[in-house]
Amino acid sequence: MELSEPLSVRLFLALLVAVGVGRLIEMRVSRRHQRAMGARGIEVKREPVFGLMVALHTGVLVAAALEVIFLKRPFTPAVGWPALALVVLANLLRWWVIAALGPHWNVRVMGSLSMGVVSSGPFRYVRHPNYVAVFVELAALPLVHGAWLTALGGSLLHVMILRRRIALEEQVLLADPGYRAVMGPKPRFIPRLSPLPWPTSRTS
Repeated sequence: MELSEPLSVRLFLALLVAVGVGRLIEMRVSRRHQRAMGARGIEVKREPVFGLMVALHTGVLVAAALEVIFLKRPFTPAVGWPALALVVLANLLRWWVIAALGPHWNVRVMGSLSMGVVSSGPFRYVRHPNYVAVFVELAALPLVHGAWLTALGGSLLHVMILRRRIALEEQVLLADPGYRAVMGPKPRFIPRLSPLPWPTSRTS
């Protein structure tokens, strides 16, 4: 479907605002869960990269808008529609993660394993589905309207930040024997495809 340039820009800016509002809702849910866990004596881990993560998420939204407006990036259907589909799928995965984690979920690293190990929902397949959702969304969102510089730069910075974030989170999680037993064998990000059984020959 073709869109006129002024309309596509307005719709893209509305999409960026919607994503930003979604982040604010997530922060509100996160703070509620943090307070509940804090009442149980669970502390937030010291995390130097958290501020960088917040800045990156905000920066991608702002940079994508500026790139589209000032560099006149066009909406290209062959790229824009698949990118939008990825954004939608990433958000569905993110909210699946939030629903599966329930009171465990928040945007900070907290040792909530005293409340049990979550292995349902997307955690049946991978250890870190939320990071898959976040990475795909931030990479695809600027591409909806051709902001490829933001997509490229944001993705590179995201990889560097996530490496440190995941290292800290896994240090906390894998210290728990119950978590290691249930989740340790699972891949981090990409579900492992079960190999098809090969027929075996029998001899009589």
